[in-house]
Amino acid sequence: MMNAATAANSSVYSQTQCRPLSSDVRGSIPYLNERKSRLVVRAGGGGRPPKEDGEKQQQQQQQPVSLRLDDVNPVGLGRRSRQLFDEVWRKFSGLGQISGTIRSDDQEALDALLVREGPMCEFAIPGAQNTTVLVVGATSRIGRIVVRKLMLRGYAVKALVRRADQEVVELLPRSVEIVIGDVGDPATVKAAVEGCNKIIYCATARSAITGDLFRVDHRGVSNLTKAFQDHNNKLAQSRAGKSSKSKLLIAKFKSASSLNGWQVRQGTYFQDVVATKYDGGMDAKFEFNENGDAVFSGYVFNRGGYVELSKKLSLPLGYTLDRYEGLVLSVGGNGRSYVLILEAGPSADPSQSRLYFARISTKVGFCRVRVPFSSFRPVKPDDPVLDPFLVHTLKIRFEPRRQRPVEGNATMKQDLRSFKLILEYIKVLPTGQETDFVLVSCSGLGIEPSRREQVLKAKRAGEDSLRRSGLGYTIVRPGPLQEEPGGQRALIFDQGNRISQGISCADVADICVKALHDTTARNKSFDVCYEYIAEDGRELYELVAHLPDKANNYLTPALSVLEKNT
Repeated sequence: MMNAATAANSSVYSQTQCRPLSSDVRGSIPYLNERKSRLVVRAGGGGRPPKEDGEKQQQQQQQPVSLRLDDVNPVGLGRRSRQLFDEVWRKFSGLGQISGTIRSDDQEALDALLVREGPMCEFAIPGAQNTTVLVVGATSRIGRIVVRKLMLRGYAVKALVRRADQEVVELLPRSVEIVIGDVGDPATVKAAVEGCNKIIYCATARSAITGDLFRVDHRGVSNLTKAFQDHNNKLAQSRAGKSSKSKLLIAKFKSASSLNGWQVRQGTYFQDVVATKYDGGMDAKFEFNENGDAVFSGYVFNRGGYVELSKKLSLPLGYTLDRYEGLVLSVGGNGRSYVLILEAGPSADPSQSRLYFARISTKVGFCRVRVPFSSFRPVKPDDPVLDPFLVHTLKIRFEPRRQRPVEGNATMKQDLRSFKLILEYIKVLPTGQETDFVLVSCSGLGIEPSRREQVLKAKRAGEDSLRRSGLGYTIVRPGPLQEEPGGQRALIFDQGNRISQGISCADVADICVKALHDTTARNKSFDVCYEYIAEDGRELYELVAHLPDKANNYLTPALSVLEKNT
């Protein structure tokens, strides 16, 4: 029986068993081993050689066994495994060509391969052939393994790389579509996401320079999420709003009549009798100007004062917000921050309503702000979590406190008590069942103390931008990466920055691939490392039995006990 206090945040699972590759394939693909149960005796690296002509077989048996440095060099092993994989993939791809013909020698070789290796379809995932995955950082230690695992399972793979010289091309299978670009450049990122259904982000900065960390770990993730959302928006528009993936329009401010129903209110958090004599007052208005913009503007000079714009929601018949993921606002202005407030409860009895808030930041000019419902917190800590089904009123509040000067305007004097917000539209994002974006972050272990803080700062900023994007996400924080075969040891899945061991690149890659279609992995962040024995009284997890199954799905039970929206 699990201890609820410990299982709420972490768990350990032994790996499950699947049909292994043959000995020669397994030996040539060093870090591609599938997960196996610790209770199953593992096969050795050798195996029975395929039947050949008698003379060749005798020659092979008479040759002395010699081991060179190249035989254990990961680069050499990877090159040989890539050549073998490309040959296998070319032959299997030929089966799907209706108009193509297979030569007799190719057919014989393919038949021999099927007999010798067994059915490769054991790795196939339903729907993989219709899914294109963009791998960012495809030439990294984890990315190279992710690419091959995806292709073994039938996915179409695109790889975003900074350059496509011969050295980079040799690291990837020939059937991978290579896109040249920089994650720091929104234009090239926009082209990379075209036609993609999911993204796995394995890129990491090559140096500890602050500029590189910001460009790759923070700005790169932000650019990918925005480009991917824009791509999904185009697809939703082509479906003319008839799909469950289409956004629901709450308000679109295109004429003066679209402002009907919105009310401007003023208020204070507390009343200071002495300070009131010296307050400069506050004022706000919501109007449709001559430029065709709906502008909410004003100032708040009162201590503890605020102004807000509110409206009672009116959804189309048969629609409720519990079917959606969160809000998306297209806004412009002078870069102030605001508080979004949702009022939820029985619409017939306002006294039973509860307030939930989430803070948003804007920038100078126009931008899209995505706010998942999961980011709203109750104003009263004892109130339950937000139930979108009960939401009936939306408020946009400005308050002078917690305002920060706009970056880039340090030479200009900024009055943080005034604001201007241009509203273009407010929509709700459709909910999803699967992860759209898998981000490989880090736990901070194994990083030099002198650069750990700045690395983690950039990583956490990238994680925050992904959470705010509205995409379904999975954030994996592995321990120190190790170059060893995967599937050999049990893993710990934990939350709370408490892990202390490393993990192989192959195991991290396997988690990324499995998270793509695992509903329990959606909107979760977790640390993962190899199993270890904690000190007495400091146990962070408990071992949970997991029976091996054909699906080899260890991720679902491991993540089911972890918290969402983390």
